[in-house]
Amino acid sequence: MLSFFDKFRDINMASVLIRFGMAFLLGGAIGLERSFKNRSAGFRTHILVTAAACVASMTGIYLYLNLHLPSDISRIGSQIVSGLGFIGAGTIIVTKKPKVKGLTTAAGLWASGIVGIAVGAGFYEGAIVATFVVLLAQILFSYAEQYIRTTPEFEITLKYQDRGALDETMRYCKDHWLAILNLRVTGDSSGDKSEYTAFITLLPKLRIDEARLFDHIREIPGISEINKLDI
Repeated sequence: MLSFFDKFRDINMASVLIRFGMAFLLGGAIGLERSFKNRSAGFRTHILVTAAACVASMTGIYLYLNLHLPSDISRIGSQIVSGLGFIGAGTIIVTKKPKVKGLTTAAGLWASGIVGIAVGAGFYEGAIVATFVVLLAQILFSYAEQYIRTTPEFEITLKYQDRGALDETMRYCKDHWLAILNLRVTGDSSGDKSEYTAFITLLPKLRIDEARLFDHIREIPGISEINKLDI
């Protein structure tokens, strides 16, 4: 532990000011990155979460040490952790794609609350290191993630008359590391021959060349048309 912080670990006016100031700076640092990326929870939200967690943590210590009340110091902290889950859930949304967005922001809010608890408890070193790790994950690793992320899922439509063409297409996709997430088939028998339309949602396990994939599927006997849908 850093000896510099030892005189600020007791609950007094100086330590209260130090803790609120540190909660403001650390929570603001995490929230500033979210604000730059125009996320739902930004600079002010993270500061409020960190400051509130800080004062709640200090209150538990104050009741036990200064007022000598029979209170459990850790109970307030555990309730903060549970409550942060509800706040974080409000930042998670499911888009029309469908995709889940807001998980990183929710995790950042939860981490901000934990940082606030650590600051309120006088564990300044842990709060500073935790903030550094959170910022490292949000800023640096976000760029690294772009190089390891595979192609997102997409949906194709197939029009065919021979049912064996669909089986051959699905077999081809599985052999080329394409997971089939959803399959829906509709039929039209109004003409001389029955024509079927298959809606297939695919998730590539590796990076693929979509143009080359479509060319291969078009060559399958019985496939009359293939298109990609935006999801």
